[in-house]
Amino acid sequence: MDIEQKQAELIDHFVNQASVQKGSALGSVIVEATSHPSLFAFSEILAVSTVAELEGTENSVYLEVLQLFAHGTWSDYKSNSVSLPQLVPDQVLKLKQLTVLTLAETKKVLPYDQLMLELDVTNVRELEDFLINECMYVGIVRGKLDQLRRCFEVQFAAGRDLRPGQLGSMIQTLSKWLGTSDNLLISIQEKIKWADMMSELDKKHQKEVEDRVEDVKKSLSLKADVDFRGLEEIYSEPSGVMDYEEDRSRPKRRRHPMA
Repeated sequence: MDIEQKQAELIDHFVNQASVQKGSALGSVIVEATSHPSLFAFSEILAVSTVAELEGTENSVYLEVLQLFAHGTWSDYKSNSVSLPQLVPDQVLKLKQLTVLTLAETKKVLPYDQLMLELDVTNVRELEDFLINECMYVGIVRGKLDQLRRCFEVQFAAGRDLRPGQLGSMIQTLSKWLGTSDNLLISIQEKIKWADMMSELDKKHQKEVEDRVEDVKKSLSLKADVDFRGLEEIYSEPSGVMDYEEDRSRPKRRRHPMA
């Protein structure tokens, strides 16, 4: 089962659980959802009416915890730990995993120093073990650990829940990307058209050259044939016999005696 399908099944499960609970009873459902090792999206649970009704009540802290896991980071929890309940170890691990995803949204090269600060990790070995065992093996990120440059190069990162107001920004970004893609496509089509035209011109030029070469060959062949026939006629004429016969038919001149 791939991670997307498993996520969808877990979301459906917890949405159904949250729909039949109210008030403080939702606390256990939220703790279980935010502790589950395979669940990293919570917006659907936030949208459940019984969960939304926690706002402004004595049990609103459970809603705040769920909002933290949907949009926040480990640093956000530390900044508000006084007003939030203490997290269980599985929740701490989950929130740190989600923190890596948040950092990967804006940067594709994450310095070790930044990661150690955000995750409360004290040394490089511990950080690399966390990235390998708790992030890459789980399938939420893929990347390369660069010990020489002390950074993590992100190749893939799973998306998190959209923050309030983030949808409009994302639509604007996608619209801009779409416009850029359309312009790029037009440019590529024009280059293809130009290349096709140049190819046709090259073929036409090549054909003209080949025709001229063929004409020259024919001309040279014809000239060589004419020259050869001329030489053949010259060498085949019986000029020696003709001269001798003509010489015999002429009257001989008498020689006058010398005085």
